[in-house]
Amino acid sequence: MTSNLSLLFPLLLLAAASVALMLVIAFFRSHRTAVVLAALGLIGAFAVLPMNRYASSLQITPLIIVDNFARFYWGLILLATLAVVLQSYGYLKHQQEQKEEYYLLLLLAALGSAILAASSHFASFFLGLELLSVSLYALLGFTRTQERSIEAATKYLVLAGASAAFLLFGMALIYAETGTMDFYSLTMRVPWGTGHQLFALAGLALVIVGIGFKLAVVPFHWWTPDVYEGAPAPVTAFVASVSKGGVFALLLRFSVAADILSYYSVFFLFSGIAIASMFVGNWLALQQNNVKRILAYSSIAHLGYLLVAFLSSGPNAVLAATFYLVAYFITTLGAFGVITLLSTQNGEPDRIEDYRGLGWRRPWVALVLTAMLFSLAGIPLTAGFVGKFYVVVSGIGSALWLLVVALVINSAIGLYYYLRIVIAMYSHEESESAVPSRSVSLAGSVVLATLTLLLVWLGVYPAPIMKLLQVIVQ
Repeated sequence: MTSNLSLLFPLLLLAAASVALMLVIAFFRSHRTAVVLAALGLIGAFAVLPMNRYASSLQITPLIIVDNFARFYWGLILLATLAVVLQSYGYLKHQQEQKEEYYLLLLLAALGSAILAASSHFASFFLGLELLSVSLYALLGFTRTQERSIEAATKYLVLAGASAAFLLFGMALIYAETGTMDFYSLTMRVPWGTGHQLFALAGLALVIVGIGFKLAVVPFHWWTPDVYEGAPAPVTAFVASVSKGGVFALLLRFSVAADILSYYSVFFLFSGIAIASMFVGNWLALQQNNVKRILAYSSIAHLGYLLVAFLSSGPNAVLAATFYLVAYFITTLGAFGVITLLSTQNGEPDRIEDYRGLGWRRPWVALVLTAMLFSLAGIPLTAGFVGKFYVVVSGIGSALWLLVVALVINSAIGLYYYLRIVIAMYSHEESESAVPSRSVSLAGSVVLATLTLLLVWLGVYPAPIMKLLQVIVQ
């Protein structure tokens, strides 16, 4: 029992940090203290991850499985949340709201996402998802003085509630057919390829609806641009990275454990979602002049790219999907980190015009954003290029020619709207609404510099992390 408990130390420390922060807030309010406690909790949880790195995968109750896959995603989630916490300090410093609860909500949302990455049962799946979702409801509307923030939180609340209903009904149908809610038992109870299990297949379709909403893939993407635009910039970064990363980790585990892709209808359903997400996301991004909405529609397209690796067969598929997700985390946190860094008490620079001439006023900030946009576009020497390369290789290896062609075409389309922002930044003409110069937080600057270095390092020398990922896949 003691050894089992040690495997859960990252989750337990994250939960303990949340409780400790809540108690401190009850007696002593200090923005800086809340940031330090949240950061220490995340660093502590990350520091204990290597304790059991040589342990084999272990099922802890029917709900949670701790293996290398879960540990890797826990590390990714913890580091990404730490980046958001540090970026949020300078953003919230000049806001009027009580700031301490914000960090408590971030820790709880990260805990929910980490539970998803280790879930092997529908019960833990739903508990982790709701812990993540309920925290996000409050985070999205945290800046109550901004009308768009309340609107974003309300839209997410209504649609997330509807998707949770689909998810629960789907789980109920699968349980009615199979008598189990354990992922690894479903294959034995339901031979998906036979097509005779009507309840189970209907339930699976409803579960895919719930997962599709959280991943914001077509046709479950309608909430994304409004929520991204209205939410505070660091919260948007969290939703785009940590929230989606936890759900995608669960989808990977569920698909492998339950072998759902062996059923042709499910495979073609995901293929259609992937192609639609790529084309719809890029097409709608072309029509935007708001940077946050561009990044929102871009994220829909990137989830479509990610599904190409998900649909591929063999260990290279999981390898490609996980590396692409790492690259996506870095670029998303970096892009929204620049928006966070440039935000003022009066609002966020969310229009392309706001960035006109930024390359001459704040050259290092413009350089960071340029690097992030190039990575999203898949330009060589960036992590995004290597990620797309591995996705294409995995797709070709599985003969998914239609998906690979769609990915290549849409990567070319995406290059246009990313370059619109870059050209505006290095334009000599300055707009009246251009971002004013102001002092920036040291923590936010360090985070952006670290993310940029990681972006280039993974783009030039990805071998170390690929070796680590191969261990995880094995």
